[in-house]
Amino acid sequence: QVQLVESGGGLVQAGGSLRLSCAASGSTNNAYDKAWFRQAPGKERDFVAAISWSGGNTYYADSVKGRFTISRDNAKATVYLQMNSLKSEDTAVYYCAATSGKEPYTRTYAAAQFTYTWWGQGTQVTVSS
Repeated sequence: QVQLVESGGGLVQAGGSLRLSCAASGSTNNAYDKAWFRQAPGKERDFVAAISWSGGNTYYADSVKGRFTISRDNAKATVYLQMNSLKSEDTAVYYCAATSGKEPYTRTYAAAQFTYTWWGQGTQVTVSS
């Protein structure tokens, strides 16, 4: 069983930056592919970014490409999402997710919610304009 805990959310002005963290616990095996999703009020949960367990593959939603960067520190069992040039439309609850799936971690697979077994409780990001 894996527990994921997100942190780093908050209120920021448009154009500002935030860094989200997702710390994993409960397993000594850190070979999990991980991703960030977000859900805005009244909308479905959408893919934001993903990173393979080795860090060798990263994927981004078009809406955040060039502004957000996903990274990981396996020694700390933590994945990060650096968010720059934030816009009001980035306001959402951000969720971390993890999978130990055996499928090739392609962009299509990484962006699908059904790929992930474990989810965090979410952290709120609010961008004021």
